[in-house]
Amino acid sequence: MRRVYMDNAATTRITEPVLQAMLPYLTEIYGNPSSVHSFGREARKALEAARLQVANAINADSREIYFTAGGTESDNWALRGTAYALREQGNHIITSSIEHHAVLHTCQQLEREGFRVTYLPVSEDGFISPDDLEKAICPETILISVMTANNEIGTIQPVREIGAIAKAHGIRFHTDAVQAVGAIPINVKEMNVDLLSLSGHKFHAPKGVGALYVRSGIRLQRLIQGGAQERTQRAGTENLASIIAMGKAIELATADLAAKFASVAALRDRLMDGILRSIPECRINGSREQRLPGNCNISFKYLEGESLLLSLDIKGIAVSSGSACTSGSVDPSHVLLAIGLPLEVARGSLRFSLNEENTIEEIDYVLQTLSVVVQRLRNMSPSAPDELKSDEAFSL
Repeated sequence: MRRVYMDNAATTRITEPVLQAMLPYLTEIYGNPSSVHSFGREARKALEAARLQVANAINADSREIYFTAGGTESDNWALRGTAYALREQGNHIITSSIEHHAVLHTCQQLEREGFRVTYLPVSEDGFISPDDLEKAICPETILISVMTANNEIGTIQPVREIGAIAKAHGIRFHTDAVQAVGAIPINVKEMNVDLLSLSGHKFHAPKGVGALYVRSGIRLQRLIQGGAQERTQRAGTENLASIIAMGKAIELATADLAAKFASVAALRDRLMDGILRSIPECRINGSREQRLPGNCNISFKYLEGESLLLSLDIKGIAVSSGSACTSGSVDPSHVLLAIGLPLEVARGSLRFSLNEENTIEEIDYVLQTLSVVVQRLRNMSPSAPDELKSDEAFSL
């Protein structure tokens, strides 16, 4: 059976150059970077080289990069670390209604601890309004956290403008860039960000490694206690092999990014246009223009996303019905509800997420297969109107 992977927003495979870069640090160069002997010094040198690779990819200084266990930890540290560090100055946080749960759940926990959070609404394409943001600012506001690009619908926020507003008001600005790094250009200086989260497994590094950019001069309360690693700010022996892999992966992911963006976006558009042309009663979710190059989120009326997902999986096609972090939930996507989709339409949504490893042949196979699967499921759907039902799909 042919196998097609289109769930790269959930995770990506480790590529051969990345694997080869990390292997020596699993077998030969295995010292603890905190040790003072030659084994440790060798490990420390490699660790700092990887730190520089991550910094260069986002136009930061290497001393502004702190390694973590992934995007979720980075988000938690940015929010909780800021909230606790600035608690005497204020207790108000502003975020959006479509953030990843690593941000939303952290904000909800902070609310239980006495902080006040404003969840900004979004447009039907998933954009927050900079005017709404500015109006929400009050004397107690200490943090703004808005993601660079949404993990479900791919909408890219006006981060530079948001950062400029935060800077003008003297408010700390964090952005979750987990889906954006390696897909679109990231420049922390031009974006006016103080804190930025990223995760290695979104751009061909292993799972379980990430980083938090902390602008020089920013004070955070520690999230993890117990050691002097990461310049005393994040305790725990560094995951050296995975960090080396992430350094190599981010270097490769950000090389010739414009050409990669154009190539992946062309595949996405072929998929989107093909679906809209061949399958009636479906809609694109998110902005068509300001969108991650590999994101294609589509709702199919009169169907359940889980049924579509499982039917495609039987045909060897891997997609998702929302964020991988909410897999198994019976609730519809909070993102799709926030952009105004009715409950029944939100439930019938799929996310196809492509990268540079996908091909035109895979796109065409998915289009052919999806058309048959949608028709078969609609034929069985009691809610689908008769004009959408046809026996022709069974003979395709």
